[in-house]
Amino acid sequence: MNEKKEMLGISEFQAYLFNSGDNYRSYEFLGCHKTEDGWRFAVWAPNAQCVKVACDRNAWQGEGMELAPFGETGIWAGDFRDIQKGELYKYAITAPDGTVYLRSDPYAVRCELRPGTASVVYDEPVFKWSDKKWMEKRGKTDAIHSPMNIYECNLGSWKTHPDGSFYNYDELSDELIPYLSDMGYTHIELMPLTEYPFDGSWGYQVTGYFAATSRYGTPAQLKNFINKCHKAGISVIMDWVPAHFPRDEHGLRMFDGTPCYEYADWREGEHKDWGTMVFDFAKGEVISFLTSSAYFWAEEYHIDGLRVDAVSSMLYRDYSRNDGEWVANKYGGNGNLEAVDLLRKINRIMGIELPGFTMIAEESTAWPLVTAPSENDGLGFNFKWNMGWMNDTLRYVSMDPYFRKDNHSLLTFLMMYAYSENFILPLSHDEVVHGKKSLIDKMYGEYVEKFDSYRTFLTYYMTVPGKKLMFMGGEIGQFLEWRFDDQLEWNILDIDSHKKLKQYIKELNHLYLSNRALWELETSWDGFKWINEADNENSVVSYIRKGKKKDDMLVVAANFTPLDRNTYKLGVPYEGEYEVILHSNDERFGGTRCINRMVYRTSKEKYSDMDYTLTVPIDGNSAIILKKKEIKKK
Repeated sequence: MNEKKEMLGISEFQAYLFNSGDNYRSYEFLGCHKTEDGWRFAVWAPNAQCVKVACDRNAWQGEGMELAPFGETGIWAGDFRDIQKGELYKYAITAPDGTVYLRSDPYAVRCELRPGTASVVYDEPVFKWSDKKWMEKRGKTDAIHSPMNIYECNLGSWKTHPDGSFYNYDELSDELIPYLSDMGYTHIELMPLTEYPFDGSWGYQVTGYFAATSRYGTPAQLKNFINKCHKAGISVIMDWVPAHFPRDEHGLRMFDGTPCYEYADWREGEHKDWGTMVFDFAKGEVISFLTSSAYFWAEEYHIDGLRVDAVSSMLYRDYSRNDGEWVANKYGGNGNLEAVDLLRKINRIMGIELPGFTMIAEESTAWPLVTAPSENDGLGFNFKWNMGWMNDTLRYVSMDPYFRKDNHSLLTFLMMYAYSENFILPLSHDEVVHGKKSLIDKMYGEYVEKFDSYRTFLTYYMTVPGKKLMFMGGEIGQFLEWRFDDQLEWNILDIDSHKKLKQYIKELNHLYLSNRALWELETSWDGFKWINEADNENSVVSYIRKGKKKDDMLVVAANFTPLDRNTYKLGVPYEGEYEVILHSNDERFGGTRCINRMVYRTSKEKYSDMDYTLTVPIDGNSAIILKKKEIKKK
């Protein structure tokens, strides 16, 4: 047996760690790997009677390419000489009842282009990374107190060729990366790149957890894209889906004819809403599979962060289930203790092994301590999407301004809990599909009013506490909902109002990056102070953002009605002149006001517990940002 184990290139210790849930590099020996004189195949199929490698040369029957069981580990492995790089293969797995199933390799690093479902014999060439300085800088960066302006992107529908075909990773490198830099985005969040069979799932129904989708090119091309992002100073986040997987015949469901990857009990193992399967978070081999997938993308592709999809569905055993459709935990509660342990484990691994790596939770409930360290009973994420803020504010801007005075708290409630977690404020893809309207079309009113309101809303969004995320198309004011099978409406930039809106968002983004007051004290009341949060009668909010230095301060006021407020009072702590550094109603951005060094001087009048007052005009449906002018020393 020792000779066999040596031949298979798998150690007892590796297998032990895999079975116990403690091997986060299981991709190093499972899957298809190049050997000195051939290829090695290894797969976990614990209840199989027989496992073979099926391919063209054996008419997809697997004859002559049988794998051998590796002790009692559930792993099957074998070496073969005649296989060629690029060949397609699956595993022919004989189930306990004698049924033979053809399954793709769960650990394949390359898959056949859809609609094909086979795995590809693939030897990844050594990629010459040139991002050493970037990785070192990442490890020393305090992400919490640094700017984070994320552009969420679906690569297949950002831009396409005239015939509708996808841009490849090289073409995206040439166009998308300069665009991000020019627009002032610090991060790009890529909707899932893990291989998936159905375009309409947007990548969220994954069959290849270690395979970069072949839709956009080769793994080497993707690595080059990420390498170029780093050269341009852009962090790369990828959506990752450990909550569930699809029922596709070639995938993980009933992998060896039995529930391997999923819970056996349908009350635990199926997602009613999505028609998908739930991973068995208590099973050691599944834990190793998922932790290895997370680590693989960081280690092999230099991904800078993972946005973990559907965390809420993992945390609750009764998620979207009726009575009788779920199983309580050992304490009789609805928390999925195994999923909690898994998330903590992944976050610990990524935090310890990968300095500066970012873990983001898409979590929509009031589950406590999502971004607290696991040693303090938290889940250990770095950031959490603030879904409550998103729902509140989008509801507010969609209503008739007449009714906003009675719903003022939808704007201000954020500050009741802003520092309870490390939040990202998302304006995500989920909000611009399925009849929800595009971001700009959510704004109340006719065409011109929508643009005015949108600029006002975005000014508020960019200046309240929380990291920023905007889904592609929002920056050009696309009116159509997002379509996964078509590119963005780039032609609308021929229209002046859209061109000017894009310019406004660009300048707003760069203002955010260049003003430490907007992110330096992100997690503390030291960085934020209301001027007047209770002016519901006028539907105006006003506040101060502060950095560490005394004079590092911005004053923000936003008027969410179409009525001009010509003499609006703002309390400020320091005497002097305050200059408008950005005005959403500037004619350069599609507004009506000519902004030319608008400067206002304080009066010695106390207002809102501050010693000085600024009296400024705030146009209807507009927002202004002011900064105290520096006194030049003679």
